[in-house]
Amino acid sequence: MIQAPAFWQAPAGISARLLSPFGAIYAAATGRRLRRAGLRLDIPVICVGNLTVGGSGKTPTVIALAERLCRREIAVHILLRGYGGRLAGPLQVDPQRHDAAAVGDEALLMSAYAPVWVARDRAAGGLAAARAGAQAILLDDGFQNPALQKDLSLLVVDAEAGFGNGFCIPAGPMREPVAAGLARADLVLILGPAAARAQLLETWPVLREKPVLTGGIRPRDTGMSWAGQPVVAFAGIGRPEKFFATMRDLGAQLVGQHGLGDHQPFTPRLLTRLQREAQAKGAMLVTTDKDAVRLPRPFHGLAVPVPVALETADWPAIDNHLNPIFATKLPG
Repeated sequence: MIQAPAFWQAPAGISARLLSPFGAIYAAATGRRLRRAGLRLDIPVICVGNLTVGGSGKTPTVIALAERLCRREIAVHILLRGYGGRLAGPLQVDPQRHDAAAVGDEALLMSAYAPVWVARDRAAGGLAAARAGAQAILLDDGFQNPALQKDLSLLVVDAEAGFGNGFCIPAGPMREPVAAGLARADLVLILGPAAARAQLLETWPVLREKPVLTGGIRPRDTGMSWAGQPVVAFAGIGRPEKFFATMRDLGAQLVGQHGLGDHQPFTPRLLTRLQREAQAKGAMLVTTDKDAVRLPRPFHGLAVPVPVALETADWPAIDNHLNPIFATKLPG
């Protein structure tokens, strides 16, 4: 679990510059790893990734793609590493047997939408999914992993966080340099407010060298009215403030908010404290759907999850890239 230092998001200062040689080493190591040839499967592999550490909107993007392919009656399986889980796989996630401690919160959440495989060895996971009947693989967060050859790579970018100071880890939030990553991408999906998207494109005009799609992450309509509802909100995602802003946009009255580390374990002491705070303030305890699946069994139902979904008007452009792939690789 990486705690992002403040200087990652600031203009390059002394801390970033002092660490930049280590960032250059990190970038070079990533580049060498990506030169390895991956396994080519007989079914399409669609990769959803990003260039930075932390949340960018990959999970709701993967879920939206899975839902769209399922509507086309394509047997899509999701493959991911299972970050935060103890099992190496390859194994298919079973929500009745596995919890987030075993397979990771993202895998457990996605398993409600499509079959999900967890595998540290992505090639072995892809083969296992194909043998189990997958007609397509959605590879979550595998953009910097060369184990499988990709038929389509979609980069997701958070417009407000952008690329931070532009330096690679540990000098900045980048997993690899922007130009190097874009060279391997087919599409770029920028998520966030229009003003932030425009500012990102102005700051990083190199993004325009690829087809740019836009959209946002919106709460799913559950029929719940949040207007005026007092809530205590907590989130252990890449950018907790995005969740708090979502609750305000829904009209909720935030009487308490707690930003936790990305994938931070929920201890009984922490959850009991949050429960007591909500009770003392006469408020509802709420969290993200990704955090809700991580709640330990004794605390299931403690907080109301607020599920989100990708919203974009650019599905036709995505379909235009998907259709040729499935026309040539989808088994008859």
